[in-house]
Amino acid sequence: MPQLPETFTPHPARDASLRSMLAVEAGDRDGWLALFAEDAVVEDPIGPSMFDPDGHGHHGHDAIGAFYDSVIGANTVRFNIKESWAAGNEVANVGRISTTLEGGTTVHTDGVFTYRVNDEGFVVALRAFWEMDRLEFESPRDTADQRDAADRSAHDPSETA
Repeated sequence: MPQLPETFTPHPARDASLRSMLAVEAGDRDGWLALFAEDAVVEDPIGPSMFDPDGHGHHGHDAIGAFYDSVIGANTVRFNIKESWAAGNEVANVGRISTTLEGGTTVHTDGVFTYRVNDEGFVVALRAFWEMDRLEFESPRDTADQRDAADRSAHDPSETA
């Protein structure tokens, strides 16, 4: 379940963003794609990137599905939303996406993630504002070291990590 702020109150775009996060965390490709209007666009991140060299976004279900398959599908993804701002038919969620890759490395992406919905509640635009050079990488070894330090301090409170 995504971590959400108390201010994450019902709103059409916010509700769609929650359904999107839940589907991604569950690995539900079909459920995720069903949230999008036929002519929707996903820009994650906005502009040229290794996921979208031309920087024009992924347009329509086929392209959005291909994005899911290449970027999301093989990974474990968790959301931690710190703030959420809704206006009109859009929401901007501020937070962190933590993606654990197949080899165990976790990539932490801090950013602003916006969703715009149409009158029927389908996502017409998902845009992610984040910067490649601000990604944080955590190796499986880092995680194991943190667990070991926590275990040691649980047994000996005078020991610090």
